[in-house]
Amino acid sequence: MDLTDRKLLNLIQSKFPMVERPYQELGVELEIGEEEVISRLDELKRQNVVRQISAIFDTRRLGYKTTLVAFAYEPDQLNAGALFINRHPGVSHNYAREGSYYNLWFTLAVPPDGDLQGTVEWMAQETGALNFRVMPTLRFFKIGVNFDMVQQRSAAHNYSPDNVGERTPVPDWNQAQAVSEFDKSVIRELQEDLPLAPRPFDAMAKRLGMDTAQLFALADEYQDRKIMRRFSAVLHHRRSGFRSNAMVVWQVPPERAEEVGMTMAQHSAVTHCYERPTFPDWPYSHFSMIHATTPEECEQIASEISEATQIKDNLLLYSTREYKKTRVRYFVEDYEEFWESEPEPELEEAVQD
Repeated sequence: MDLTDRKLLNLIQSKFPMVERPYQELGVELEIGEEEVISRLDELKRQNVVRQISAIFDTRRLGYKTTLVAFAYEPDQLNAGALFINRHPGVSHNYAREGSYYNLWFTLAVPPDGDLQGTVEWMAQETGALNFRVMPTLRFFKIGVNFDMVQQRSAAHNYSPDNVGERTPVPDWNQAQAVSEFDKSVIRELQEDLPLAPRPFDAMAKRLGMDTAQLFALADEYQDRKIMRRFSAVLHHRRSGFRSNAMVVWQVPPERAEEVGMTMAQHSAVTHCYERPTFPDWPYSHFSMIHATTPEECEQIASEISEATQIKDNLLLYSTREYKKTRVRYFVEDYEEFWESEPEPELEEAVQD
């Protein structure tokens, strides 16, 4: 990647322009032509630096149930178990991690009428997991990944959700919004990878029976309703140079939960920060995701957070293999059908550090 590529990646990560000719608009910003923008993105996708350009929706606002799940496997069973779990369309992130008894960590979402706990229990039984923990979010402090590709550092700023740190029986961020059948059809379009064509939104709008101005207005409306976070690109962080990522878990006294979470979220290298339930074998309540170029940098960031919060009890769980990273696809195929299907070929190939 040259400097122009890096500047282009910075632009499309934060907010991709929802206009009739977005690649032309990006070209104006970069002082290059529309064709060159498309050509560069095509090459960045070919190299798997850019995973996808599409809308990012709020899973809970759409009525889906979601959680982080930790599984423990015997080492020789880990790979098979991970590939089986990959089949579920609600599994968006799936990583082997070292540093604790639980060696597979994945996120799972099920439709409003789905059984989250039952699905996890079934997965554990079918794959021979030794143990598992379901760890839903109790409180958000920060969410969102953003890399400064020019400076080669994490730059997760201004991605905190509404009512950050609030913990109530039914917090605002956890309330499902009414979604009509028409909304679902629009969401199905917006969640797909955007074509690399001069007018990429035209076909999408045509399929929905509207013009692009109406489509863009709907996208604005969904953001106002907070069911859509933004329209942007997702990068493959390892291919982008951020080869080290650690999920740092912290043992935080309950009376300091909000204060510590807010402090952790202020660090620009922290892309996600949540409070989750604890268990007899798992006393860690706060989870902060760190992406960096080296393990040493991850450790330095964790040290800075520890110093800022005065929390010393933590574990750095490094990902050793990425089995899956994608976006959840909403309102699509019947989830149950996936248990009868064969895994897709690309899911058989895992990225290993």
